[in-house]
Amino acid sequence: MLYQHLTDSCFEDRLGGYGVSRKRVEALLLQLTDVFATLKARRDKAAVPLLDLPSRDDDLTAIETLAARLRSSYETVVVAGTGGSGLSGRALTRLAPLGSNLKFHFLENIDPDLMDEVLGGIDCKNTCFLIISKSGATVETLAQFFVLFDHAASKIGKKAASECFFIITMPGDNPLRRVARTHGLPVLDHDAIGGRFAILTNVGLLPAAIAGLDIRALRCGAGTVIDQMDKASHPQECPASLGATLHYAFIEKNYGMSVMLPYSERLSGFSAWWRQGWAESLGKQGKGSAPIYAIGTTDQHSQLQLYLDGPRDKFFHMIMLTRDGNGRSIAGDLDDELAYLRDKTLGDIMEAEQKATFETLVRHHCPVRLFKLERLGEAQIGALLMHFMLEIILTAGLLGVNPFDQPAVEEGKKLAREYLLAGKA
Repeated sequence: MLYQHLTDSCFEDRLGGYGVSRKRVEALLLQLTDVFATLKARRDKAAVPLLDLPSRDDDLTAIETLAARLRSSYETVVVAGTGGSGLSGRALTRLAPLGSNLKFHFLENIDPDLMDEVLGGIDCKNTCFLIISKSGATVETLAQFFVLFDHAASKIGKKAASECFFIITMPGDNPLRRVARTHGLPVLDHDAIGGRFAILTNVGLLPAAIAGLDIRALRCGAGTVIDQMDKASHPQECPASLGATLHYAFIEKNYGMSVMLPYSERLSGFSAWWRQGWAESLGKQGKGSAPIYAIGTTDQHSQLQLYLDGPRDKFFHMIMLTRDGNGRSIAGDLDDELAYLRDKTLGDIMEAEQKATFETLVRHHCPVRLFKLERLGEAQIGALLMHFMLEIILTAGLLGVNPFDQPAVEEGKKLAREYLLAGKA
């Protein structure tokens, strides 16, 4: 087990079991001092807009007003956007209150079968469309827009279609904004924050607010993490710094995979969002580690065998919720073999399963961190989001890479356009 604080009595012994010495961790924390100080200095100069988001509320009223109108006017929301443009909304709407009749479809892929499936299942009269692209030039999103708009226009007419499409893109001249102007579509400005870090902007907050989430609480939860960083005099006082240090120390010891394992279906979107942020921010210059998406209890039956009995190359991050007594009870006639299930709730079983997996990972000497939440509300997810964004940025500092660009991805985008222009696709 890996603890979040160096003062825990078992920390040194556990680290040694994975080949990482306490001395090395302390040296890395010292190395992180300059990275940490630089990040704080840039924050003081408002040079990292992401870190200023939690203290902002100037944009929230407009988001809430539009969301309330859309929520009361439509039964279905289709979000078209790839990468963070789609993953952000998906991650947050998964937390929406149960019992809502509102349906979301996230089109993060241009797979023709997926598009046909979504279009075949919606009523355009009761559907609004959010089209999101930071650059406004993402070929997948542009293609999705044209297909979606043509379909809606064929069903309800161009005028009605133009009233149910909403665009989020950067200010200035770009293809998506020009298309919006041509069709008279409302455009919301995308903040000057990279897509994978934009979850606490309108990219994520508008779908979240439509779903009925308290977006002010999301920002407030993220703010608790920023406040902790602001008050820290040294990296040791900031949990995200220790997380970054541990990541780097394990990468050095050839733990080339990082496994996010939450025990909550409501966090499945969060895991997918984290996977993109980790991979796209750190996988550069031959550096980084491979992020693995998993979910408990499902992946106990698909991946746990590998985790426990396969190569020792994975660093685990478990997120548990307190589940005792939650959910429906098991009723009916149970024979003696099943007596252990009598009067138990699904939450009781989930609690036992997540504890068992954690302890089994520890016994098999797999490095694992534990995040334990009493509840999963907007404030908690806001804090988790900001913690892991900070962890990514600080890990990038130790690796010596820029967390905010993606040069290799741009090469593929350019080549795809060349194929399309040449008619070779």
